Amino acid sequence: MKFERVDDKTVRCFISNEELEGYQIDYKDFVLRSDKAREVVRDIITQASEEVGYKPPKFAFDMSIMMLPEQGLVLTFSESDPLMDKDGGRLMEYLKEMKNMFASSGAKQSGDGQKTQAEDAKTQGSETPGPAQPEMGIFEFENLGNVMELASAVPGNLRVHSELYRMNDKYYLYLHKGAAAYQRYSKLCVQAMEFGTVYGAEEQKYLYLSEHGECLIAECALRKLHLEKKPSVKKPRKKA
Repeated sequence: MKFERVDDKTVRCFISNEELEGYQIDYKDFVLRSDKAREVVRDIITQASEEVGYKPPKFAFDMSIMMLPEQGLVLTFSESDPLMDKDGGRLMEYLKEMKNMFASSGAKQSGDGQKTQAEDAKTQGSETPGPAQPEMGIFEFENLGNVMELASAVPGNLRVHSELYRMNDKYYLYLHKGAAAYQRYSKLCVQAMEFGTVYGAEEQKYLYLSEHGECLIAECALRKLHLEKKPSVKKPRKKA
């Protein structure tokens, strides 16, 4: 394995076919970001730190892959500026669009109760398609109270996958569409923006968070916090 420092924030790694066989991995694993590929990437970054003094970025990095026929492949790691998160920007654009749609839908329902669902569907079908629909997002909260307030404001039976993390004295909620309908997932993300801010919507941000943050609730975070907010009801004692 050979390393080359391109600049302060970029390092290039050449991996031969023999080394790929030793790792029992191939090009497709890196493209699909498999669990095996993630382990290999961690090992490569460790070796790069030792051999060429590469320091992993604080937030996230971009990884490009180039195949060398009959030789191996080249991985290039470069720092990803969190303020230039393309997926995060796409998520923000999508959420703004969805927020406008929800507001417009509410106005239509209150102003025109005679409009049928068939007419709604026809109208929506004629509209210009909005931005691409992301299926995951990470939201940042200043304190746990804000996360609890969000949990209490949403239904407890949502089928959205949610995880809660703490990192650098802030709280992060990872939301993935899961088996939920897109409208319900979108509405949840819009609500999350009312209590926090968008941290990112790319896999590298999630990997960084899962590695460097403290996982407080690994699954069904919103449901568990929703139930936590419900007051306990004492059963009346039976009269003798």
